[in-house]
Amino acid sequence: MVILIFADDEKEIMQFELLSKDAQSSARAGKVTTDHGVIETPIFMPVGTVGTVKGVHQRELKNDINPDIILGNTYHLYLRPQTKILEQAGGLHKFMNWDRSILTDSGGYQVYSLSANRKIKEEGVKFKSHIDGSFHFFSPESVMEIQRTIGADIIMAFDECTPYPCDYRYAKRSMHMTHRWLDRCINHLEKVPTKYGYDQTLFPIVQGSTYKDLRMQSAEYIANAGAQGNAIGGLSVGEPAEEMYAMTEVVTDILPEDKPRYLMGVGTPINILENIALGVDMFDCVMPTRNARNGMLFTAHGTINIKNKKWEDDFSPIDEMGITFVDTEYSKAYLKHLFTVNELLGKQIATIHNLGFYMWLVREARKHILAGDFRTWKEQMVKQMDKRL
Repeated sequence: MVILIFADDEKEIMQFELLSKDAQSSARAGKVTTDHGVIETPIFMPVGTVGTVKGVHQRELKNDINPDIILGNTYHLYLRPQTKILEQAGGLHKFMNWDRSILTDSGGYQVYSLSANRKIKEEGVKFKSHIDGSFHFFSPESVMEIQRTIGADIIMAFDECTPYPCDYRYAKRSMHMTHRWLDRCINHLEKVPTKYGYDQTLFPIVQGSTYKDLRMQSAEYIANAGAQGNAIGGLSVGEPAEEMYAMTEVVTDILPEDKPRYLMGVGTPINILENIALGVDMFDCVMPTRNARNGMLFTAHGTINIKNKKWEDDFSPIDEMGITFVDTEYSKAYLKHLFTVNELLGKQIATIHNLGFYMWLVREARKHILAGDFRTWKEQMVKQMDKRL
């Protein structure tokens, strides 16, 4: 099934092709096409917060880790290097020398995480920079303008991410404000042209905390907005995994089947497989990179804390699966040594390994969806990965 999605002027913006649906779950395999290439789904997007996937050269990112799309962060890029520099460079793609797709979040999550240094009103959010304490203001309109200047292929609507746990009344008020902000994003985006000769696609965000009725309301509202793709926000903020899965299922049952679905900020390898089974197509998370810098490696057989003494004389390869070059070029003992002496190379090796593993995982999931045996494979993988080595 091919779904062509058109803007008001009938110019093609984004194509989504649903290739296969799993018979025993809601998992799907598909293909998103932007002006910067094809994104095979399900996909994981490495997080490049400030225009870099931390510690990884673009050459390694492209040739060894090989994602179809990466993520940039509106809040951080707005503060540094600032939009005027990005505009002079010709947008984020040219600035960082990345010729594949990019998605930018709206800054809503970062503003949420600045809870002590921000004030939320209907107009938008006043916040204090975590860098120098200067005050700034984000509104749905200004965030659309900032994302036009950054120039990502997929841009996110400005939303409020509620904390967990969250009072029902607050969650309801916040959800309705997110919906009003979405309308303002859509209206303003129509007035602000793209800057770099390629199209951008807006994804709205479903909110509603962990309340089923609110999630259903929000999913209906977002589905009715008729956007080219849709996102699920406000999860993976501290709630138990079972609640995350329950809310995701409620939302994917309502969001249109013919549009890609993006679950923001998720998660562990197991979280990703369980949410693929619920019908999610796109994921991002700092976990593989952040945990790598702290010595945690994800593998198909469980997690490794490379700082543990048990690895100091283990001269076997980091990962015999050999997904990326680091897995077989270096031993566990050598990597443990690099962490012991706080050598930057250790963090780089662990990061390349983890990102390579995450990419392998979603691509294997895709293969099994296309082959028709995803559920059996997923259940086996979840068991295998749920242990510490």
